[in-house]
Amino acid sequence: MTTAREIMTEGTECIGAEETVLLAAQKMAELGVGALPICGTDKKLKGMLTDRDIVVKVLGVGKSPADCAAGELAQGEAVTIGADDDAEEILRTMTQHKVRRLPVIDGHDLVGMVAQADVARALPDPNVGDLLQALSTD
Repeated sequence: MTTAREIMTEGTECIGAEETVLLAAQKMAELGVGALPICGTDKKLKGMLTDRDIVVKVLGVGKSPADCAAGELAQGEAVTIGADDDAEEILRTMTQHKVRRLPVIDGHDLVGMVAQADVARALPDPNVGDLLQALSTD
């Protein structure tokens, strides 16, 4: 049984909910990633911020990324996966919520991120094909 812990990328960095979207964009560029978890001062996950969110919800509506807090873009409860959840649960969760990235938590601690590419490398082709099809349709 392959678990999230086995296929995740470790060392995931958060953007603080009170930090600016500009700082988040700079951090994404530095890390070469397209999304960052948004964490509160309590170190708990508040949501996800994607490069698309920055373009559509900040720049696209004329807001300044230097004046917009990352936490303003957190929507509802973040979709996560437990570190010891198996690959089938990862696929179910990604498919059900139509997300390409899942923060991996161990208890309340963020320990990594499972991305669509991680799943593609770790699982058999038919499962990956099903996931890609589910994420590509509305």
